Amino acid sequence: MLGMKMVVDSLRGRRRRLPCSLWFLLLFAAGGLVLFIHQRDLSEMVLQQGPGVKLRSSPRQSRETLSTQDRDRGKSDNFLDRTEDILSSPIPPMQFPHFEASKQTATPGSREQNRQASSPGSREQDITSVHVSKRQRKLLKTSPPIHHTTDSDSSSSSSSSSSSSSVSSPSALGSFTPDRWKKLADIQIARRQLMKEMCAKYKSSISKTITAHHVKNLFVEDKYKLLYCQVPKAGCSNWKRTLIVLAGLASNAQSIQHDTVHEGHYLRELNTFDRKGIMHRLETYTKVMFVREPLERMVSAYRDKFENPNNYYHNLFGKPIISKYRANPSPEALKTGNGVTFKEFVQYLLDVHRPVGMDIHWDQTNQLCNPCLIDYDFIGKFENMEEESNFLLRLTGAPPNVKLPSFKDRNPADKRTSTNITQKYFSQVSALERQRIYDFYYTDYLMFNYTKPFKDLY
Repeated sequence: MLGMKMVVDSLRGRRRRLPCSLWFLLLFAAGGLVLFIHQRDLSEMVLQQGPGVKLRSSPRQSRETLSTQDRDRGKSDNFLDRTEDILSSPIPPMQFPHFEASKQTATPGSREQNRQASSPGSREQDITSVHVSKRQRKLLKTSPPIHHTTDSDSSSSSSSSSSSSSVSSPSALGSFTPDRWKKLADIQIARRQLMKEMCAKYKSSISKTITAHHVKNLFVEDKYKLLYCQVPKAGCSNWKRTLIVLAGLASNAQSIQHDTVHEGHYLRELNTFDRKGIMHRLETYTKVMFVREPLERMVSAYRDKFENPNNYYHNLFGKPIISKYRANPSPEALKTGNGVTFKEFVQYLLDVHRPVGMDIHWDQTNQLCNPCLIDYDFIGKFENMEEESNFLLRLTGAPPNVKLPSFKDRNPADKRTSTNITQKYFSQVSALERQRIYDFYYTDYLMFNYTKPFKDLY
């Protein structure tokens, strides 16, 4: 009887505990159901707002997201933003002295290609289409003194007159429309980006130390904080005239004689400063260079120095060239150095054992200005000299009446060297010599985006 009572009491205790367990299970299931419904509602809300929309992001989260996106966008977009600021800001454009000083990730050729499409006379080439053959790579690696190139000219100049408004006003664009201003700025982005790519590809092993030798062709204009690399036969004389005017040493460029420009010592070379002065100016001044189609520039130099009276070049270069490359030269030719033919000049350039060294007038542009060491802010082209020079002068904040002169002061009776004239001169040499001269300037063709001048080149 006692045992039966204990069993009954035990069963009664279980019945009392059973409802508690069941209640716990019911509460757990209800909680899970509520959580499931809540998650489902959240998912529906996100889908309704569409992809890419962040739900209830805090101001801090938004700022962090935007800053990440800005970093990913690349510096080329930052430059475009700054260009738009320049267009609408009362601050003079050259308050941003390195107006394109960033290491952009801009699409290398698209913007110059757009310009080509809009200008029928242009020879600009899509820089993304540059192909380098194994042979060309070998030439670059095995012939350090001889550098090769491919590029195209800028569009034919649609010259712009002097600006009618002060650069310190909101209309600092002068005669440029906002669209044209932005397009010229975009072209600079593309040119500088191409330069960086070519330097990374072919000059990555060069020393990064800048010495006085590397800046010997840079001229200083302190008032407007300009560094100009002279490239003879690419508007060099007229740009020096303009720098003299900017420095306040002359009232107008037209009155400055050729000998005064080059021998008057009005402009100071950058290599005459101490190292601290050199580096300070390289870091803070606007660095400028103007380039020209390489073979056209070479023919222009030959015509200027050897087809016209020039005692210095005929004595220094003409005599040894005639002596080495002409069969049975006359005593008169050996005595004066007059009459060097274009073919003899080509032979001299291609000779690794030249009887006389190179000259600044036909040396490669990349050797004169060292663009793989010096980060140029502006790379202009001779083929569009007037418009691009005017654009640069407006950027620097130069007075609106200051323009680059366009006159030809050396041998003014001669026609300017053109594509047709260049082709006529090169018809005097063999196909192999044309190819070798193209190879000689090949790095300039690549870096400055000029197309092959002859169809039979490879």
